[in-house]
Amino acid sequence: MKHLRITAFFIFLFLFGAQAVSAQYLDYQPKVLLVTAHPDDDALFSATIFKTTHLLDGTVDLALITNGEGGYKYSTLGNYLYDKQLDKEEVGRANLPGIRKKELMAGGDIVGIRNYYFFDQKDEEYSLDAAKPLGEWNTDYITKRLQTIITEENYDFVFTMMPSEQTHAHHKASAILALRAINELPAEDRPVVLSTTILREKTDRISFSQLQGYPLTKINREVEPFTFDRTQKFGHDNRLDYNIIANWVIAEHKSQGTMQLLMNAGKVEQYWFYQINPVEKETKARTFFEAVNEVPIYTDPNK
Repeated sequence: MKHLRITAFFIFLFLFGAQAVSAQYLDYQPKVLLVTAHPDDDALFSATIFKTTHLLDGTVDLALITNGEGGYKYSTLGNYLYDKQLDKEEVGRANLPGIRKKELMAGGDIVGIRNYYFFDQKDEEYSLDAAKPLGEWNTDYITKRLQTIITEENYDFVFTMMPSEQTHAHHKASAILALRAINELPAEDRPVVLSTTILREKTDRISFSQLQGYPLTKINREVEPFTFDRTQKFGHDNRLDYNIIANWVIAEHKSQGTMQLLMNAGKVEQYWFYQINPVEKETKARTFFEAVNEVPIYTDPNK
């Protein structure tokens, strides 16, 4: 019993201490929903999400639109790991949805994702035309279910992938459907929705303003993007940075060989303010990202 009491005390101390630290930066516990197209898109948000869940006492969930079966083309190395010929189309399409969900959740364990909503739309093929998946997927089901999830969970923020001209049609379509769902909600039920991308170099500039033909994707360019610099140093002798977290997440997606080529490729996570957000919500978003940037990773002062 004595050992149990001591253990309980330290658990209480750890939890209370974590909440006390987070309260210095935000006066609420942030809730975030990620809306992604494929099971490996979670790496896009990894550093921000890690700090939100581990250091700000926040909650992050993920809504995944496709089943990821189209990734069979990049699964040659996965053949050996999973003992299946995953890069053969019929084998990959049959097996990758289950495999990639497990990989996604393994990465989610690292960054602290709480819950997953699987929409299981067919991952047909690569395209740049957003109209293609929007014509093939069950968009009414996706929109209504997203609305239900957002309303029931009362998220503060929804992060989408940036629906730029040069990105995958599924990335575009997932963002468009999230925006449609949010735009149709009563004003009081709408979270702040942000468009996310990665800068490979800090000097890169994003020219995206809106996906042609989809006015809901318009970015408010008068609002400076919110950022998280993955190259920030911390730890002993400042030898660590936040790309380590992104690399851990990327490493879990072993069925997708090309993912591994993205290790250390991203310098800055950028989050842009969509035009559909009320202008007064900018303050909430900026305060949140200031907290994400400022809350420190704990290091032992005695070392």
